[in-house]
Amino acid sequence: MAVSLPGLELSNPIMPASGCFGFGAEYAEYYDLSVLGSIMIKAATAEPRRGNPVVRVAETPSGMLNAIGLQNPGLDAVMAEKLPWLAEHFPDLPIIANVAGTLTEDYVEVSRVISTAPNVAALEINISCPNVKHGGITFGTRPEVAAQLTAAIVAVSQVPVYVKLSPNVTDIVEIARAVAGAGAHGLTLINTLTGMRIDLRRRRPLIANGTGGLSGPAVLPIALRMVDAVTRAVDIPVIGMGGVSSSRDALEMMMAGASAVAVGTANFTDPLACPRIIGGLEPLMDQLGIDSLAQLQAEVDAEHRPDRHRSDFLKEN
Repeated sequence: MAVSLPGLELSNPIMPASGCFGFGAEYAEYYDLSVLGSIMIKAATAEPRRGNPVVRVAETPSGMLNAIGLQNPGLDAVMAEKLPWLAEHFPDLPIIANVAGTLTEDYVEVSRVISTAPNVAALEINISCPNVKHGGITFGTRPEVAAQLTAAIVAVSQVPVYVKLSPNVTDIVEIARAVAGAGAHGLTLINTLTGMRIDLRRRRPLIANGTGGLSGPAVLPIALRMVDAVTRAVDIPVIGMGGVSSSRDALEMMMAGASAVAVGTANFTDPLACPRIIGGLEPLMDQLGIDSLAQLQAEVDAEHRPDRHRSDFLKEN
């Protein structure tokens, strides 16, 4: 069940996705968080953010829309309170710190500071949030802009940098290649898809923001397709996410090429979703004749990248 990624030695591949788990304290009332492979904590910005006006969440068939707007207490509070709490209660749990911002300078400064926290093992750079008017997805839709931001963050970070990609683009592979070429150590995908629902009585969108990010089981097939495409195109590892709610979903994500799996919306309907998924992986692997996740990764990698492996061999010999 162990998985090794840049900066991350995980006892298992399952972790809660950023934005769906806060900073862990509420879920720690339900179970011992040390059973998780890692935690992707809620996004941190340079200054506190109140987020978007309410209504910010709406249920949809097989999913939900959200437009939280990156509400968070700000970098100072995360460094002084949130990360120390996790270090005290779960000292061996590697933390992936999600970073967001409005300007390049915001991203760079938050990344520089938060990467110094002793329990932060990696950064996740959010260039894909569809629910903020400035920053977020602004950086994630143009390859050259995404690459420039990635390079600037890699230059100051003390831990490996993973970049979170948006599905709301014409070609996610183009963005992935640009970010990988700029020095990212890994990728996470996908973020939510932009969607809308209408309140028939009010004749207005259900979400005050107008649009929101669609997540939940409905997006799993899209996430699988994009993870498959990206992992065939780049050499850096991918943490896959989007609609995962069962052990079968998680294993599908890994068979699509993901090296680890993040669970998002499922945590809202079932606070025990992550330990349930972790507990179901080994029995499912036994049924399928999979001895280890390392074995599965090797098989998938060989199928995804045969040309690259062949050219590497020719260069070395």
